[in-house]
Formats: sequence, structure tokens, C-alpha cells
Amino acid sequence: MTKLGFTANESPTIGVELELGLVDLETMALSSSAGQLLPQLSAEVASFVKPELMQSCVEVITGVCRSVDDAGRELRERLQSVESICESNGVGLWWGATHPFSVWRDQQVTPNDRYHDLVNSLQEMARRLVTFGLHIHVGVDSGDKAVMICDRILQHLPTLLALTASSPFWENRNTGLHSQRSKIMEGLPTAGLPPLMRNWSEYVWLVNQMVESGFINTIREIWWDVRPHHNFGTVEVRVCDMPGNLEDVLAITALVQSLVKTLSDMIDNGAYQHDCHPMMVRQNKWRAARFGTHAKLVNSFTYEVESLGLVVNALVEKLSPTAEQLGCLNHLERARAMATAPSWADKQLAILDKTGDPREVVRQLISQSRMSAS
Repeated sequence: MTKLGFTANESPTIGVELELGLVDLETMALSSSAGQLLPQLSAEVASFVKPELMQSCVEVITGVCRSVDDAGRELRERLQSVESICESNGVGLWWGATHPFSVWRDQQVTPNDRYHDLVNSLQEMARRLVTFGLHIHVGVDSGDKAVMICDRILQHLPTLLALTASSPFWENRNTGLHSQRSKIMEGLPTAGLPPLMRNWSEYVWLVNQMVESGFINTIREIWWDVRPHHNFGTVEVRVCDMPGNLEDVLAITALVQSLVKTLSDMIDNGAYQHDCHPMMVRQNKWRAARFGTHAKLVNSFTYEVESLGLVVNALVEKLSPTAEQLGCLNHLERARAMATAPSWADKQLAILDKTGDPREVVRQLISQSRMSAS
């Protein structure tokens, strides 16, 4: 069996990863142009902009950041550079978790051995992954701690999904969901909600069993909604759709950083672990995917159904002392407004209802998210 060492972090550092679509500014359709665009970036920026499975997607990432403000500065600078190169080539950046009308069958796989192996292994389930998400890493001090936090954070994942829901469309259809992306991801054999793991040893055993039995080739093929990341020494939250602008990304980053730090402190202080039934998490995740910010979530303590606004207000109140300590309270407070305002899914639906043209959904939201306009 392979031994997995966990790279401990002494503080709750942050890493943020944005998956953004590449769109032809004439047709507003997805553009398989990453291979053309990435070589045009400066060496400094290029190291933080990565290709993805499909050539119609790029991933813009931070380094290891101490604060949400630091992450925001890094992302803004890199996004401005990427946006400039894209626009000089007639390409825009799409901030949404699915594209309103482009078809997955038309997208080109990035020429990379790992990606081609994935497609060969997962077939159509891999080719359908024309989705765009937000991933947030927060540093923790041990593998056991990371596994315990993954368990304790489960009940909050539906809240994060509801706040970020931005994928009501799939292949020019209104799906009736606010997060179609989350359902597409659940089609993968190692995605969705993770299994219950009690400690780092059990996680390592599970990974090794899946590799040795040929179920996965490497640990990189585990795409749970939340997972430990041994190389970075983090808890990585992957459940979120891609929000429609950087400000909302930073609000969610503050929420995740504050939540991981609070749960870490509770573990250190010997807090009792309140068990949340797995089916409670599953039904809340479905409610979040179906209704977005209009979702009513079941409280895992009282079993009463509550509005997202009520859930988020209570969570922000609980996390505020930690957020103040981390210097991200101003970003965390934005989550309150996000919970009661029209979501990015709502905004896409409203534009289509008003114009009748899915291209306008793309055109208007690309215009609103441009760094030069913010």
C-alpha cells in the first residue's frame, strides 16, 4: 500500500481555483481555444492559468494566500491579463456553471494523455463534463483534522451550493434546476458527497483500495464535493457552481475559510460531534440544486424547514468572530445579501425571459463580469 503524507499547514491559508468558460464573442458559443490562448500569456501569469479537460475552459488559480483580500488581489490581476489576451482574440470569459446553449458533443478534449485516459475510462460521462466550478482550499494542521472537518462540513455544503447556483440551462434547455452542474458531476463514480471516513488512516486505505482494484488510476480522480488534499495540506471544498463575479467568489471564499477555521477550533477544543444523517445532507443538496437561493433547507438540529436567508444569517452570526480574526468579515457579510437576492441562475433565466435569446444571456453576463468594468 502507498503511504500518503499530509503536508501540515500551521494557519488557515487559502487557495482559490476558478473554472471559466471560453466564449466566441461573435456567436456567444463555447470556443475550444485554450490551446491558442494560453501560449500568449506572460510566463508569470501562465503559471497560474491551467488547461482543463475541455479546450473551452481555463482554470485561473491563486498561490497560497494568507487572506481573502490577498486572494482577491491575485485573482483580479490574473483575470485582467487573461481577459485582455482573450478579448484580443475575440474570446470572452463565461462566469457560469454551464453554458446556456452550447452542446457537449461539440467540445474538444485537451490533447493530454491524462485527459484522454479519463475519456477512455469514463466515456460519455467524461465528455459531458462541460461544466465550470469554484474550488476553495483551506489549510489545516493534520490529515486527521482534514478528514474530521470534511465530515463536519457536510451539512453546510447544500448552503454553499444554493448560494452559488448558476447553471439552469443545459444544451439550450431550461432544465428546471438552478444547478444542473451538480447533477452532471454526480454522474461520475467518484464525485458527489463523500463517504463517511473517521480518520486519515481510513482515508488512505480507501484511496489505496480504489487504486489497487483498478477503480481509479490516481488520487486525482477523486472529485468529491469536499475532500482532503494531502499535497497542499488542505480541506478542498468543490461543491460550488461558478458565481457570476469576483465579489461573490470572495464572499464564498470568506465563508469557507471561516467555516473550516471554526470547525478546526471546535475540534481542538473538544466539541461534541453532532451527527447529521446522510440523507438529510442529500435532500438538502437536492433542494439547493433544484431551487438555488429559493431553497428551503432542513435544519439538522431541529429538523425544521428554513429559508436560505435564515440559514445563512445564522451561519454568518456564528462565523463572524472567526471572520473578524481572519480579516474577512466584510466579505463574509456579503453572503447575507446573496442569500436573499436573485441568484446567478435567476439572472440568467430573467434575461432569457426578457429577450428570448440565449446568446443575450451570455453577452450580458460576460459584460457584467469583465474586470475592466469593475
